Amino acid sequence: MKEIRLQSVVPEIFAERNDISSDIWLTDAILERGKSYLIEAASGTGKSSLCSYLYGQRGDYRGLISFDGEDVKGYNINHWCDIRQHNISILFQDLRLFGELTALENVEIKNRITKHRSAKQIEAWFEELGISDKLHSRIDRMSYGQQQRVALIRALCQSYDFLFLDEPISHLDDRNSDIMRDIVLREARAQGAAVVATSIGKHMNIDYDKTLRL
Repeated sequence: MKEIRLQSVVPEIFAERNDISSDIWLTDAILERGKSYLIEAASGTGKSSLCSYLYGQRGDYRGLISFDGEDVKGYNINHWCDIRQHNISILFQDLRLFGELTALENVEIKNRITKHRSAKQIEAWFEELGISDKLHSRIDRMSYGQQQRVALIRALCQSYDFLFLDEPISHLDDRNSDIMRDIVLREARAQGAAVVATSIGKHMNIDYDKTLRL
């Protein structure tokens, strides 16, 4: 996938408003593979809704969202499953980890499907992110910042053209934020992928190609 385009898109809940000023809603916005984007948003402006639209989890919007010129509203569940395995990966704001499983088990759930990363690589990421001692700890006994790092590792266990990071460092200190950034940029470049990060304040220190205000 080379391009994601939004044309006059707006959440249904905002459709009757006449005070929207945005670089995404009700305009023509393009995300291109290989570039980096920061989407800045105030709380309640539809940031997580946007991620859900682009991941195919919700369709309660007006306008056109297209992937390489194809209207995504025509996709069936099988098409979306293929997109989610090969073209788009996401680190959700609410992480969506399984609390009763260990950190490693949460990562392995995806990697067993994709078979994209070796056990050695996964363990190396845990080490680099400073959570190697948490490999076999239950997720619900880890801090939120530690969970964010696990969620990143899981997101990297597949091929992708676009990597979406919804407030990925909200609970990380500067050092761990920079480590996450370095991994993200290294892996995205290896795949020629775009990085699309959202923020309502704190964000990864990247020289973004474009900043969009939601």
